[in-house]
Amino acid sequence: MYFLVFFLVALSVGAQNNAIAAGERLTYTASYNMSGILTNIAEVTMETSAIKTSKATLLRLKCTAATYSKWDHFFKIRDLYESYVNPNTLTPYLYKRDINEGNYYKFVQYTFSHKTNTVKSIQRKRNNQEQKNDVSIKPDTKDIVSTLYGIRLFDFKNMTIGTHKSLNILFDREEVKAQITFLGKETISTAIGNKLCYKLAIYTSDDVLKGGTKSNLVWLTADDNKIIVYGKFNIPVGNGELKIKSATGLKN
Repeated sequence: MYFLVFFLVALSVGAQNNAIAAGERLTYTASYNMSGILTNIAEVTMETSAIKTSKATLLRLKCTAATYSKWDHFFKIRDLYESYVNPNTLTPYLYKRDINEGNYYKFVQYTFSHKTNTVKSIQRKRNNQEQKNDVSIKPDTKDIVSTLYGIRLFDFKNMTIGTHKSLNILFDREEVKAQITFLGKETISTAIGNKLCYKLAIYTSDDVLKGGTKSNLVWLTADDNKIIVYGKFNIPVGNGELKIKSATGLKN
């Protein structure tokens, strides 16, 4: 269940969306440290689309992870995370998480009520009855997916190196406190070219991420799109990396 957590922990902000539009598709290779060797084991895809409802048009933020076929016999992963948000602010209204990892299965759904700062949650596990409950949240709390995309709305151009930002993320029906630190700019080589990037460190106070305040890092392109192109993570079951393979449909 921890496979995507690092990549789905990021900064929640209230800025206007000038970076993300429907039709964007980002594809990544996820690697994991196996016996001291980083091995490519899965593909991660992030894509956006417009969804029309009777009241408004929402932006669907969809993240999937699937192990390459040669690893399915060892530990098969088919994970889906999605959030339906306001396209201008990325405020979430509905979140779904459908996890299939080996013999483990979990489905979670959150329905946000921002007027009352509550979330109606539904959870199902294999061979278990459906569980429903209400969760109280802080005004700035979001789901993992909407906070992941929300990092791209932040004004890093005017951020001082060493700046810390606190955030609240709803994960497994509990609020997770996290901190992001801006480490400056760095040029790195990627599959889509050499990119000048904003370098960020992410830290959580619980056991979702392991290591110190600079053990988990992400690099976002230092342009108007601010897409994640590289990440390094430490989680309870090991460490690994995320590297971008392709990027299409960018807004800018």
